[in-house]
Amino acid sequence: MSWDLIIGGLIFALPILLYMVAARVSNRNYRTWPVYRYVCWIAGMLCVGLPLIGPLARLAPANFTIHMLGHLLLGMLGPLLIAFSAPMTLLLRSTPLPVARRITRVLKSNPARIVAHPAVAALLNIGGLWVLYTTGLFMDMHHSLLLHIVVHFHVFAAGYIFTVSMIYVDVAPHRRSFQARAIILIIAIAGHGILSKYIYAHPPDGVSSEQAKLGGMLMYYGGDAIELILVFWLCMQWYKSARPRPAASILQALD
Repeated sequence: MSWDLIIGGLIFALPILLYMVAARVSNRNYRTWPVYRYVCWIAGMLCVGLPLIGPLARLAPANFTIHMLGHLLLGMLGPLLIAFSAPMTLLLRSTPLPVARRITRVLKSNPARIVAHPAVAALLNIGGLWVLYTTGLFMDMHHSLLLHIVVHFHVFAAGYIFTVSMIYVDVAPHRRSFQARAIILIIAIAGHGILSKYIYAHPPDGVSSEQAKLGGMLMYYGGDAIELILVFWLCMQWYKSARPRPAASILQALD
């Protein structure tokens, strides 16, 4: 086993350990942290780590299909699973009150409000992918370590911000209407699908036609599967919010 794999594994093991410690601290003062959130965090970190270290990371530069699998893990499935683990809620529950208040102020700030807007998040996410695959950036990132790191960080961060701006499963100070989020989500899904078809027909620089077709198909169908979860969750939350409340619940809320 190579040293880079060992070091990379340790780097990704650290957030998992910190999450466990934070949950233990949280359990002392609040309701027990759900087991499924642990599972989502660990699975999400694995999805983020696999494209960056190990066999997938080594094969991706020479195999566009493997690269696209990494995109789905790093930019879509990983962020979705991490969002379901509610890391910001756990952070606020496990830190001292003064620190939690500072974090809350940052989350409520104007810059955070702008970045967390679904339209901005969609532009950063889908727009960033269009820039990556329709310009020379895709080839350039394979020749610059710094650019490689920046691109992969953006793919993950933009994917995570987009996810939490669409479905509110964690702390969300700046909430938008279901109608607005649904419209933006539909546009984003269309943009992702069109890009996958564009890649199928117009391979990025340095990518063979065969690899582009396989990668484009994986992006299209794999992306659809993950986006379907977003659509389902948004519709479920919308349904729950619009469902008539029982009379007992209404009276209880008035007490």
